[in-house]
Amino acid sequence: MNTEIIKIILAFLVLINPFSALTLFLDLTRGYSMINRRKVARIACLTVVITISFFTLVGETLLKALGISIGSFQLAGGILVFLIALNMMNGEGNPVKPDQENFDVDHVQGAPPTTAAAVVPLAIPMMIGPGGISTVIIYSSQVSGILQISAILIAGVLISIFCYLALMAAGRISRLLGDTGLNIMSRIMGMLLAAVSIEIIVNALRSLFPVLL
Repeated sequence: MNTEIIKIILAFLVLINPFSALTLFLDLTRGYSMINRRKVARIACLTVVITISFFTLVGETLLKALGISIGSFQLAGGILVFLIALNMMNGEGNPVKPDQENFDVDHVQGAPPTTAAAVVPLAIPMMIGPGGISTVIIYSSQVSGILQISAILIAGVLISIFCYLALMAAGRISRLLGDTGLNIMSRIMGMLLAAVSIEIIVNALRSLFPVLL
């Protein structure tokens, strides 16, 4: 189980990837005081942990209600995650996360820092999008028991804390790494994510075709 939790944390870290949201966070909070900037970061990261917790607890039930088998969803989710990994390794970023140019940042800046901007677009879908949500459902469907479910929830909390620390250090990280450093980091995370996606696909095939595998 320890190995599985490491996989979950790795998958969360790569898919949520707060570094991809640093520029948007800086734009959204330009001119804000440190107190208000922290408030935006807290709301965004709280949204991330709530989203992870919600789909951990009800994701499998939702699939059953829709008549979707776990194996089919795992295969679809694995393919989605693999495509995300390929794009990240090619330096194209996460294809299921929006371009920051699509957001009217100037309009958002005129609103109070506690508005929905911290939730949408910063937390959803910029930090946790379809790939992250799919991975949460996949991993939660593979475990049983309170301890294992709690482990996923704890992993979500740890990742959210990491996201908060990254957002609060957004200015320093951006200056330190620059566009080149962030691009290299994205490619490395893409390679790790590709390995995670293959694990998901193999488990899905094992579930769908137990005789063949």
